[in-house]
Amino acid sequence: MKTLLLIALPLLLKISVQAKDTRCYEMRVYTANKGKLDELNARFKNHTCKLFEKHGLINVGYWVPAEKSDNRLIYVISSPDRETHSKSWKAFLNDPDWKKAYKASVKNGALVAKIESTFLKATDYSPEIKSEIWKHPRVFELRTYVTAKDRLKNLNARFRDHTCTIFEKHNMTNVAYWTPIDANKGKDNTLIYIISHKSTDQAKKNWGAFINDPAWKKARAESVRDGKILAKAPHKVFMEATNYSLIK
Repeated sequence: MKTLLLIALPLLLKISVQAKDTRCYEMRVYTANKGKLDELNARFKNHTCKLFEKHGLINVGYWVPAEKSDNRLIYVISSPDRETHSKSWKAFLNDPDWKKAYKASVKNGALVAKIESTFLKATDYSPEIKSEIWKHPRVFELRTYVTAKDRLKNLNARFRDHTCTIFEKHNMTNVAYWTPIDANKGKDNTLIYIISHKSTDQAKKNWGAFINDPAWKKARAESVRDGKILAKAPHKVFMEATNYSLIK
Protein backbone atom coordinates (compact mmCIF):
# COMPACT_ATOMS: atom_id res chain seq x y z
CA MET A 1 0.00 0.00 0.00
CA LYS A 2 2.84 2.38 0.92
CA THR A 3 4.53 1.67 -2.41
CA LEU A 4 1.31 2.42 -4.31
CA LEU A 5 0.94 5.73 -2.49
CA LEU A 6 4.50 6.72 -3.34
CA ILE A 7 3.86 5.89 -7.00
CA ALA A 8 0.56 7.78 -7.04
CA LEU A 9 1.85 10.89 -5.24
CA PRO A 10 3.71 12.41 -8.23
CA LEU A 11 0.61 11.89 -10.38
CA LEU A 12 -1.61 13.58 -7.80
CA LEU A 13 0.80 16.50 -7.55
CA LYS A 14 0.87 16.81 -11.34
CA ILE A 15 -2.93 16.89 -11.48
CA SER A 16 -2.98 19.55 -8.76
CA VAL A 17 -0.51 21.72 -10.66
CA GLN A 18 -2.45 21.31 -13.91
CA ALA A 19 -5.67 22.36 -12.21
CA LYS A 20 -4.23 25.74 -11.18
CA ASP A 21 -5.59 28.69 -13.16
CA THR A 22 -2.53 30.11 -14.91
CA ARG A 23 -4.40 32.06 -17.59
CA CYS A 24 -3.71 35.67 -18.41
CA TYR A 25 -6.76 37.87 -17.82
CA GLU A 26 -7.27 41.41 -19.03
CA MET A 27 -9.82 43.78 -17.55
CA ARG A 28 -10.67 46.61 -19.89
CA VAL A 29 -12.76 49.61 -18.93
CA TYR A 30 -14.20 51.74 -21.74
CA THR A 31 -15.67 55.13 -20.95
CA ALA A 32 -18.17 55.85 -23.70
CA ASN A 33 -18.73 59.28 -25.15
CA LYS A 34 -22.01 60.87 -24.14
CA GLY A 35 -24.96 58.99 -25.60
CA LYS A 36 -22.73 56.32 -27.17
CA LEU A 37 -22.86 53.47 -24.64
CA ASP A 38 -25.70 51.65 -26.40
CA GLU A 39 -23.84 51.83 -29.70
CA LEU A 40 -20.67 50.55 -28.02
CA ASN A 41 -22.55 47.60 -26.56
CA ALA A 42 -24.08 46.90 -29.96
CA ARG A 43 -20.62 46.79 -31.54
CA PHE A 44 -19.42 44.28 -28.97
CA LYS A 45 -22.56 42.16 -29.25
CA ASN A 46 -22.66 42.08 -33.04
CA HIS A 47 -18.97 42.10 -33.92
CA THR A 48 -16.24 42.41 -31.30
CA CYS A 49 -17.01 39.38 -29.12
CA LYS A 50 -17.15 37.04 -32.12
CA LEU A 51 -13.89 38.40 -33.49
CA PHE A 52 -12.23 38.04 -30.08
CA GLU A 53 -13.12 34.34 -30.04
CA LYS A 54 -11.99 33.98 -33.66
CA HIS A 55 -8.51 35.07 -32.61
CA GLY A 56 -8.33 33.08 -29.38
CA LEU A 57 -9.39 35.76 -26.90
CA ILE A 58 -11.91 34.19 -24.52
CA ASN A 59 -14.88 36.31 -23.48
CA VAL A 60 -15.20 36.04 -19.69
CA GLY A 61 -17.79 38.69 -18.78
CA TYR A 62 -19.22 42.06 -19.80
CA TRP A 63 -20.85 44.52 -17.42
CA VAL A 64 -22.13 48.10 -17.18
CA PRO A 65 -22.42 49.99 -13.88
CA ALA A 66 -25.79 49.76 -12.15
CA GLU A 67 -25.67 53.56 -11.78
CA LYS A 68 -27.17 54.66 -15.08
CA SER A 69 -25.25 57.93 -15.18
CA ASP A 70 -22.01 55.92 -15.30
CA ASN A 71 -21.35 55.37 -19.02
CA ARG A 72 -18.67 52.71 -18.79
CA LEU A 73 -18.36 49.21 -20.20
CA ILE A 74 -16.29 46.89 -18.01
CA TYR A 75 -15.19 43.57 -19.42
CA VAL A 76 -12.74 40.72 -18.92
CA ILE A 77 -11.13 38.52 -21.57
CA SER A 78 -8.47 35.84 -21.20
CA SER A 79 -5.75 33.87 -22.98
CA PRO A 80 -3.43 31.00 -22.04
CA ASP A 81 -0.58 33.45 -21.36
CA ARG A 82 0.53 37.07 -21.85
CA GLU A 83 2.49 36.43 -25.06
CA THR A 84 -0.42 34.61 -26.68
CA HIS A 85 -2.76 37.37 -25.54
CA SER A 86 -0.65 40.03 -27.24
CA LYS A 87 -0.49 38.08 -30.50
CA SER A 88 -4.23 37.46 -30.46
CA TRP A 89 -4.96 41.13 -29.80
CA LYS A 90 -2.72 42.18 -32.68
CA ALA A 91 -4.46 39.70 -35.00
CA PHE A 92 -7.84 41.05 -33.89
CA LEU A 93 -6.87 44.66 -34.61
CA ASN A 94 -5.61 43.70 -38.06
CA ASP A 95 -8.68 41.65 -38.98
CA PRO A 96 -10.47 43.20 -42.00
CA ASP A 97 -13.84 42.37 -40.44
CA TRP A 98 -12.91 44.35 -37.31
CA LYS A 99 -11.68 47.30 -39.35
CA LYS A 100 -14.94 47.30 -41.32
CA ALA A 101 -17.10 47.05 -38.17
CA TYR A 102 -15.09 49.76 -36.42
CA LYS A 103 -15.28 52.15 -39.35
CA ALA A 104 -19.04 51.71 -39.66
CA SER A 105 -19.56 52.22 -35.92
CA VAL A 106 -17.79 55.58 -35.76
CA LYS A 107 -19.24 57.22 -38.86
CA ASN A 108 -21.31 59.48 -36.60
CA GLY A 109 -18.57 60.05 -34.06
CA ALA A 110 -16.17 58.10 -31.84
CA LEU A 111 -17.85 55.75 -29.36
CA VAL A 112 -15.08 55.66 -26.76
CA ALA A 113 -13.49 58.56 -24.90
CA LYS A 114 -11.11 56.58 -22.67
CA ILE A 115 -9.73 53.04 -22.33
CA GLU A 116 -8.09 51.53 -19.26
CA SER A 117 -6.43 48.12 -19.31
CA THR A 118 -5.14 45.93 -16.48
CA PHE A 119 -3.59 42.50 -16.94
CA LEU A 120 -4.46 40.10 -14.15
CA LYS A 121 -3.72 36.65 -12.77
CA ALA A 122 -6.09 34.56 -10.69
CA THR A 123 -5.34 34.09 -7.00
CA ASP A 124 -4.91 30.52 -5.75
CA TYR A 125 -8.32 30.70 -4.06
CA SER A 126 -10.27 32.17 -6.96
CA PRO A 127 -13.12 29.84 -7.99
CA GLU A 128 -13.37 28.41 -11.47
CA ILE A 129 -14.95 31.08 -13.65
CA LYS A 130 -18.03 29.59 -15.25
CA SER A 131 -20.09 30.93 -18.12
CA GLU A 132 -23.50 30.74 -16.50
CA ILE A 133 -26.88 32.44 -16.60
CA TRP A 134 -28.75 32.46 -13.31
CA LYS A 135 -32.47 31.74 -13.25
CA HIS A 136 -32.98 34.97 -11.32
CA PRO A 137 -31.45 38.41 -11.99
CA ARG A 138 -28.41 39.37 -9.92
CA VAL A 139 -26.13 42.32 -9.44
CA PHE A 140 -22.34 42.06 -9.53
CA GLU A 141 -19.96 44.00 -7.30
CA LEU A 142 -16.46 44.87 -8.46
CA ARG A 143 -14.17 45.71 -5.55
CA THR A 144 -10.56 46.91 -5.54
CA TYR A 145 -8.42 46.71 -2.39
CA VAL A 146 -5.08 48.49 -2.08
CA THR A 147 -2.93 47.28 0.80
CA ALA A 148 -0.29 48.84 2.99
CA LYS A 149 3.30 47.98 2.06
CA ASP A 150 4.07 44.25 2.03
CA ARG A 151 0.59 43.32 3.23
CA LEU A 152 -0.97 41.82 0.10
CA LYS A 153 -0.04 38.30 1.22
CA ASN A 154 -1.88 38.92 4.48
CA LEU A 155 -4.97 40.15 2.66
CA ASN A 156 -4.92 37.11 0.37
CA ALA A 157 -4.54 34.81 3.37
CA ARG A 158 -7.56 36.40 5.04
CA PHE A 159 -9.69 35.93 1.93
CA ARG A 160 -8.40 32.40 1.34
CA ASP A 161 -8.88 31.21 4.92
CA HIS A 162 -11.92 33.18 6.05
CA THR A 163 -13.57 35.89 3.93
CA CYS A 164 -14.66 33.85 0.90
CA THR A 165 -16.35 31.24 3.07
CA ILE A 166 -18.12 33.87 5.16
CA PHE A 167 -19.26 35.66 1.98
CA GLU A 168 -21.02 32.51 0.80
CA LYS A 169 -22.58 32.06 4.23
CA HIS A 170 -24.27 35.44 3.76
CA ASN A 171 -25.51 34.89 0.18
CA MET A 172 -22.59 36.62 -1.52
CA THR A 173 -21.38 34.54 -4.46
CA ASN A 174 -17.64 34.48 -5.16
CA VAL A 175 -17.12 35.02 -8.91
CA ALA A 176 -13.39 35.75 -9.37
CA TYR A 177 -10.33 37.06 -7.53
CA TRP A 178 -7.30 38.53 -9.28
CA THR A 179 -4.10 40.46 -8.65
CA PRO A 180 -2.50 42.69 -11.31
CA ILE A 181 0.47 41.34 -13.25
CA ASP A 182 2.28 44.65 -13.80
CA ALA A 183 4.01 46.69 -11.10
CA ASN A 184 2.53 49.99 -12.31
CA LYS A 185 -0.97 48.52 -11.95
CA GLY A 186 -0.55 47.33 -8.37
CA LYS A 187 1.16 43.95 -8.62
CA ASP A 188 2.45 44.16 -5.04
CA ASN A 189 -0.47 45.81 -3.29
CA THR A 190 -3.77 45.27 -5.12
CA LEU A 191 -6.57 42.71 -5.04
CA ILE A 192 -9.43 42.98 -7.54
CA TYR A 193 -12.45 40.77 -7.19
CA ILE A 194 -16.05 40.28 -8.27
CA ILE A 195 -18.88 38.90 -6.16
CA SER A 196 -22.61 38.85 -6.82
CA HIS A 197 -25.86 39.45 -4.93
CA LYS A 198 -29.54 39.03 -5.77
CA SER A 199 -29.91 42.83 -5.90
CA THR A 200 -28.31 46.05 -4.67
CA ASP A 201 -30.80 46.15 -1.78
CA GLN A 202 -29.87 42.59 -0.86
CA ALA A 203 -26.19 43.53 -1.11
CA LYS A 204 -26.64 46.01 1.75
CA LYS A 205 -28.23 43.31 3.89
CA ASN A 206 -25.53 40.80 2.94
CA TRP A 207 -22.73 43.17 3.86
CA GLY A 208 -24.44 44.07 7.13
CA ALA A 209 -24.72 40.42 8.09
CA PHE A 210 -21.13 39.76 7.03
CA ILE A 211 -19.65 42.66 9.00
CA ASN A 212 -21.55 41.62 12.13
CA ASP A 213 -20.64 37.94 11.85
CA PRO A 214 -18.56 36.88 14.90
CA ALA A 215 -16.39 34.68 12.64
CA TRP A 216 -15.51 37.71 10.48
CA LYS A 217 -14.83 39.92 13.49
CA LYS A 218 -12.47 37.30 14.91
CA ALA A 219 -10.69 36.74 11.58
CA ARG A 220 -10.26 40.46 10.98
CA ALA A 221 -8.96 41.14 14.50
CA GLU A 222 -6.38 38.38 14.20
CA SER A 223 -5.30 39.51 10.72
CA VAL A 224 -4.50 43.09 11.81
CA ARG A 225 -2.86 42.20 15.10
CA ASP A 226 0.56 43.03 13.66
CA GLY A 227 -0.59 46.09 11.70
CA LYS A 228 -3.25 47.33 9.32
CA ILE A 229 -3.71 45.56 6.00
CA LEU A 230 -5.51 48.11 3.82
CA ALA A 231 -3.95 51.43 2.88
CA LYS A 232 -7.33 52.99 2.09
CA ALA A 233 -11.01 52.15 1.88
CA PRO A 234 -11.96 49.67 -0.87
CA HIS A 235 -13.32 51.02 -4.14
CA LYS A 236 -16.58 49.41 -5.28
CA VAL A 237 -18.82 49.45 -8.32
CA PHE A 238 -22.15 47.66 -8.61
CA MET A 239 -22.59 46.24 -12.10
CA GLU A 240 -25.22 44.59 -14.27
CA ALA A 241 -24.30 42.00 -16.89
CA THR A 242 -24.90 43.03 -20.51
CA ASN A 243 -27.34 40.95 -22.53
CA TYR A 244 -24.43 39.41 -24.43
CA SER A 245 -22.27 38.51 -21.43
CA LEU A 246 -21.67 34.81 -20.92
CA ILE A 247 -21.95 35.39 -17.18
CA LYS A 248 -25.32 36.78 -16.07
